[in-house]
Amino acid sequence: MKRTVLEMLSYAATNYQDLKYVTDKTDEGWFSMTFSQVEQATTFLATALINEGIIKDDKIAILSEGRSSWIISEYAILKAQAICVPLSVKLRPLEILFRVEHSDSKYIIVSKNCVSNLLEIKQQLSCLNIKIIFFDQCKSIENDFPNIIYYNDLLKKGEELYPSLKNELQKRIKNVEESDTATISYTSGTCGNPKGIMLSHLNYWSNSHDAVQYFRLENHLKLLLILPLDHAFAHTIGFYCAALCGMQLFFADSRDGLKNQIKKIPENIQETSPDFLPVVPAFVNFFIKKIKESISNEGILTVWLFNQGIKNGIKYFGDGFKKPSIIKKIFHYPIYALADKIIFSKIRTSISENLKFFISGGARLDIKQQEFFNCIGIPVLQGYGQTEASPIISVNQRFRHKFGSSGGILSGIDCKIIDENTNQELPNGQKGLIYVKGLSVMKGYYKNEKATLQKIDKDKRLNTGDIGYIDKDGFLFVTGRKRALLISDDGEKYSPEEIEDAIVNCSDFILQCFLYNDHCKYTSALITLDEDKVIEYVSNNNITSPEKLLEVIKKSFYNFQNDDTYKNMFQKQWIPNVFTILQEPFSVRNEMLNSTFKIVRFKILSTYKDRIEQMYSIEHQKGKQENLRILAKIMEKKF
Repeated sequence: MKRTVLEMLSYAATNYQDLKYVTDKTDEGWFSMTFSQVEQATTFLATALINEGIIKDDKIAILSEGRSSWIISEYAILKAQAICVPLSVKLRPLEILFRVEHSDSKYIIVSKNCVSNLLEIKQQLSCLNIKIIFFDQCKSIENDFPNIIYYNDLLKKGEELYPSLKNELQKRIKNVEESDTATISYTSGTCGNPKGIMLSHLNYWSNSHDAVQYFRLENHLKLLLILPLDHAFAHTIGFYCAALCGMQLFFADSRDGLKNQIKKIPENIQETSPDFLPVVPAFVNFFIKKIKESISNEGILTVWLFNQGIKNGIKYFGDGFKKPSIIKKIFHYPIYALADKIIFSKIRTSISENLKFFISGGARLDIKQQEFFNCIGIPVLQGYGQTEASPIISVNQRFRHKFGSSGGILSGIDCKIIDENTNQELPNGQKGLIYVKGLSVMKGYYKNEKATLQKIDKDKRLNTGDIGYIDKDGFLFVTGRKRALLISDDGEKYSPEEIEDAIVNCSDFILQCFLYNDHCKYTSALITLDEDKVIEYVSNNNITSPEKLLEVIKKSFYNFQNDDTYKNMFQKQWIPNVFTILQEPFSVRNEMLNSTFKIVRFKILSTYKDRIEQMYSIEHQKGKQENLRILAKIMEKKF
């Protein structure tokens, strides 16, 4: 048996044929398709694509929110021996154009929520002879794209033509090889121009099988996919693990547009009652914020019990792996148990009666987020990966986890910590570059052999570019990106992410934090503020001057130094001496965040170069005046 994505679909259609595979929210309610129905739909669509002239290794891009028709389209593309190019819904028109042109895509399959981004580049798409397949029936769009092809029409056409093209389709499916490229997924471009990551059928097959085996996923679970489907994480944990385990996939309701999709997630969780939820840290923060906002509207006693319950729960559970002493557990259990019975149990019910855990990937999850949800009773299990590794490298298990870590290494992956100077493997506990090797490592970057050779060495090891270590218990800790390291004036290096997280998590007012030190005598920071919280504080505490407010912000900035989780964790030289307040938060829109909400460091450095230099120059006083000016503008909004 070939180890391909199509074999996994065939296995699912045979073993789980009448079980529900994919489910969308429609005006009539939730609509599902079984594994056998999905298999049949992919056959008809693949037939239609062959009739359209698609040949082996042609590329077809998909630009859409999560939906059943994406999965059907991708399987159909692969059955036709073509290659899928998944695109993020957060891309701007010119970014879309770069990817479809670079990948040599012949078609773009697009939804009505994303089609507006094609209008600005329709002339360029026409010049490139790229055809548009539209998921949704909408006659008005034909004025802009007169040669548009409708997805439903292709399905019908494929069904009609299947008898005559059956042999050709079966031949193509049979000729799909393990080494064939399944997707070309583009990097976000946080460190320069985006690169097309070629992931093969074997890459996905290996990673999904390893994930199911290592995580011990049961059959027939329910999963709500709120992650964008262009993510490799959504592919592996969603598309393919579901095929192996007979899971039912629900997609977040996007009928009212992408902007309203996030608002509907709590309602979707209630309606679908999933067993688990794959998330990125930004979603974890969203849930924490909503929970805390809800509790703050209750009485003083409820707020006190909630906070004490979290505090005592953290002490009671320890790091999740090494259990606290019996005396410590007995001491902290009563208040935690009381909070769990009165408050946490109700929070669990309000989220979902069925939800057992979250799996978090895409970016580093702070330990406080893990501790918080563990106390609530719905643990967030942190994982680590890269698209170049298909993508899962490590993950915490339900029955074996350690807060602050990225879990144990998947069984099919060989992970080593390498000294970047000697290229030798380091022992447990020592930090170095994380290298991985295995069947899930990408084929390479599309049309970029130079970048491929820089990423994969002669021993076929993937240099993740991340710094970390493996502890004595076999847990991987990822401390930061090599490119993001702080470097002091004496050459010492340190990853900023942990301190950035500590500052944000312990401050009532700081929304985002970016640390900087490039061979300087001290570290500095750029911060953005949660204006609503600042305004509320100003109103409640009769703050009348920006100078007084700046003192409050400064005190809040250094709160982490008194927090039990972070106390004495960081060396003094990495703790910022000075910070600058920015008027605009980092966002996807201003290109300071990528599609997984990671900070785009080079973009921030280039945009705020003058503000950073100011913190190290004799013009430092001007920086303080700018902070006061921004705070004064925020205070004006109170009125």
